[in-house]
Amino acid sequence: MKTIPILNIQQFEEIQPLDDFYSNDLKSHLHKNSSLVYKPHKHNFYLCILFTEGSGIHEIDFNAYTVKPGSVFFLKPGQTHSWKFDSPPKGYLFFHTQDFYELSFSNRLLHQFPFYFSQKNTPSLELTETKTSEMYYKFKELNTEYYQKLPYKEIKITSLINTIYIDLARCYIDSKPKEIATSLRYIETLRSLEKEIESSYLHEKSANYYANKLNISSKHLNRIVKTTVGKTTTELISERVLLEAKRLIVHSKNSLSSISEILGFEDYAYFSKVFKSKTKITPLAFKKKY
Repeated sequence: MKTIPILNIQQFEEIQPLDDFYSNDLKSHLHKNSSLVYKPHKHNFYLCILFTEGSGIHEIDFNAYTVKPGSVFFLKPGQTHSWKFDSPPKGYLFFHTQDFYELSFSNRLLHQFPFYFSQKNTPSLELTETKTSEMYYKFKELNTEYYQKLPYKEIKITSLINTIYIDLARCYIDSKPKEIATSLRYIETLRSLEKEIESSYLHEKSANYYANKLNISSKHLNRIVKTTVGKTTTELISERVLLEAKRLIVHSKNSLSSISEILGFEDYAYFSKVFKSKTKITPLAFKKKY
């Protein structure tokens, strides 16, 4: 089975200052890794990128986002993305594993930040000119620290990452108040649901199954999902299946019938019917479109 390539941090640096963290200025990164980054791909790490110049389109899981000065993007492991630039971009980016951040802080998790706590929260942010300038120097300091050989290097890097995330989370909350769930308990349940869906959606598509896994009633689970992301549990499951279908149709060389089988459908005809009901076009038409 041919699938979308999954990149790891070690692929971006021949001699790595750190095994589970990477930083670079955007121009150098894109030039050095042009064979890797322009084709649709996934990562097995977290990515944060700040644009200070340039324009274009950043496609993340079939949603197109405008690239311009002040654009910030956050990607989690497993998301598919690709770039198309109209003018040369500049800025900074950094990658890190989940453990690199979370093992440094005894009581902090990446999903505490709104841009990481749910798959349904927008993975982008637009900063003001003043805030862009402020964040530019923080990203630059992080990048400088990465390439230096100084004592307490890893401690400083994790501290700088934490500061950057806190500042960006504040901007995110101010700019996207409707996307920030109000109940911490609901947030945790949504996170647990998304993890269960991620591990089981290929063979389990029933809302009752996930409610049982979380030890709550399907009615209460539906209420939580409705409150936090404005959808039903069934819609959340269907969207994950549909996203994987799109990824496989466009980025793999599997036949459409093979894809329907991979996704747990009994036959291609039913898969095609479900796909069309959600997207208004058939899987074959979707493949031709891309």
